[in-house]
Amino acid sequence: MELQDTVALVTGGAEGIGRAIAEALAREGSKVTITGRREEAVRNTAEEFRLDWIVGDVGSEDDAVRTVASVIEKHGRLDILVNNAGYGLFKSLVDMTLEELEGVFRTNVFGAFLMSREAARQFIKQGRGELINISSTSGLKGSSGRTAYGSSKFALRGMTECWRDELRRHDVRVMLVNPSEVMTNFSKKAGAEREASDKKLRPSEIADAIVGALKVDSRGFIPEFSVFATNPF
Repeated sequence: MELQDTVALVTGGAEGIGRAIAEALAREGSKVTITGRREEAVRNTAEEFRLDWIVGDVGSEDDAVRTVASVIEKHGRLDILVNNAGYGLFKSLVDMTLEELEGVFRTNVFGAFLMSREAARQFIKQGRGELINISSTSGLKGSSGRTAYGSSKFALRGMTECWRDELRRHDVRVMLVNPSEVMTNFSKKAGAEREASDKKLRPSEIADAIVGALKVDSRGFIPEFSVFATNPF
């Protein structure tokens, strides 16, 4: 598809992978709105790249409905939704609380559901749309200490497959992206800080891959892809 003048909404767009995706789409001529919970961070990124911005929590139904409706009201349509908002929590099973597990699912799973539901209603009305869910290679294989994060990404992958089958008949492309280890603040916030390495992925690599997938002619699409560092060792 041609990205010039498309209308895009990127959740969790203030930093990390979301920020890189928003920047890449804007560079291609897309009219980008970013959203996030921290007003200062969202505003600063939006001002830097001349983006629109909305403060909101994707895990709040009211905020999700308001965010999508605001973009559609301003532009008259929505062409691309990137569900990037999410966070990790790395703890052993015996040390995790139900509240912690529910919190991760509130953002990573329920938030993606709420945003996708609202966007899908507009996509169906338009007869077209691009829905991109940012998952993780943690959603492909379980590992120790990732009960919350890994299972949330397994759930996101399952929902994506359901939505893909449901929305294809409306010419809506639903894609899942599985980044491997990317050098952002994600691991530090999740409680598993990693050493910086020039061999690890950068957010720009994920953004470039997504732009490439979107540019595939609309008669076809890439349902799912993973992005690994060539030699991270």
